[in-house]
Amino acid sequence: MAAETDDTARHKAKMANRKAIQDAEVASKTVQKGLLIVHTGKGKGKSTAAWGLLVRAIGRGLKCGVVQFGKGAWQTGERTAIERLGGDQVEWHTLGEGFTWETQDRNRDVEAAQRAWAKARELMANPAIRLIVLDELNIALRYDHLAIGEVVAALKARRPDQHIVVTGRNAKPELIEAADLVTEMTLVKHHFASGVKAQEGIEF
Repeated sequence: MAAETDDTARHKAKMANRKAIQDAEVASKTVQKGLLIVHTGKGKGKSTAAWGLLVRAIGRGLKCGVVQFGKGAWQTGERTAIERLGGDQVEWHTLGEGFTWETQDRNRDVEAAQRAWAKARELMANPAIRLIVLDELNIALRYDHLAIGEVVAALKARRPDQHIVVTGRNAKPELIEAADLVTEMTLVKHHFASGVKAQEGIEF
């Protein structure tokens, strides 16, 4: 019984010390600003994580925008759900014509990327929009469908209260340098390798 009491007291003291350190760390953060967030890497979940942030922003009453680069205009589960949750809060634009290996036409891909970027700039200029997801922008940048210098300069010049989330593999070093938060999704294991096809509710 005495040993249990000692263990409980030690645990309580340890947690009190941990709480004091954590509280001091939180209290030291005083900057509030719009973030440039990048989700990249070979692992699954980059766009999925962005949709989670979008749902959180909707829940907080923020007006949001989505521009999809490269993905075709099929109706995905995430778009349907977000339209049901807060369709009046989100401007959603799917302006890609499919993946580059599907179109097999560089000029079409460049034109589609430029249309999507023009829409992104329009959303960025809208003072009501607080969070924008630029889905698969990294792919357009990887294949030089857009000028990286122009894109990074515009993202850095966004309004101080505007958050932007960029998704896609192979984020360019210039974008990583400009970002406030970068998460790299690491591929450990993928069901595709076992012959499992893309499934409704999981991939789309």
